[in-house]
Amino acid sequence: MEREELARCLRGWRDRLTPASVGLPAGARRRAPGLRRAEVALLAGLSVDYLARLEQGRAGNPSPSVVESLARALRLSDDENAYLFRLAGHADPRAGGISRHIPPGVRRMLDRMTDTPVLVLDAAWQVVAANPLLIALLGELSAGPARDQNLLWRHFTGVPSRVVATAGQDAAFESAATADLRAAAGRHPDDPLLRGLIADLRRASPRFESLWQERAVSRHASSRKTILHPQVGPLTLDCDVLTVEGSDLRAVLYTAVPGSSDDDALALLRTIGTQFSGSAS
Repeated sequence: MEREELARCLRGWRDRLTPASVGLPAGARRRAPGLRRAEVALLAGLSVDYLARLEQGRAGNPSPSVVESLARALRLSDDENAYLFRLAGHADPRAGGISRHIPPGVRRMLDRMTDTPVLVLDAAWQVVAANPLLIALLGELSAGPARDQNLLWRHFTGVPSRVVATAGQDAAFESAATADLRAAAGRHPDDPLLRGLIADLRRASPRFESLWQERAVSRHASSRKTILHPQVGPLTLDCDVLTVEGSDLRAVLYTAVPGSSDDDALALLRTIGTQFSGSAS
């Protein structure tokens, strides 16, 4: 019964979305309402075959990370998210944990800020959303395994990045980010995804483990980053962090000094669009 209900919900939630509502082009004429299965699979970082089996009631219970990816891709409300987790046989991590739900106002901001790269992160540095210009700037960050959608996991395990930094800048970022993650752990000690991330980072990265043992606690502030883009070259941008009232979501806006060469490069990136987005490497 739960598997059949899960399948019906996934199909129904997919059918109510439009390509425009999730930042995708409409493409060719559609024979049915809503998103195509391949589009949801792309947004959730899943294979089309696995999503098909879920929608047909032929797959076993999906993992919490898969459920979270589906909830994000399908733009579920908090109540729908809780229902989806229950159908999949898991406790809802939003109950007493980090809320990864994007309020409608933040979603509208992402949709309308077409001239500024915007990245939305949760308290665990997990990518929750990114607008097309951010993807063009940094590459696709919200596809693939859930761990690869986490900025701290990517950094501490050496996943290729377009961000370039000196050793000193890297060290400063690592210290600040680790202290920020400890602050998040203090606010959400029972969040399973956060606890799993910290445990995995401590095992995978001696540098993170060393910083974690320092027990520094603070919130990460705004910064400047240099991005080496394969088509427009290097850009040094201000990264201003805006917090979303009533949640742990953070919107990071990447802007350049008006009239600078970085501003010209960002304008060129707006012109060429996402055709060169590719991976983050």
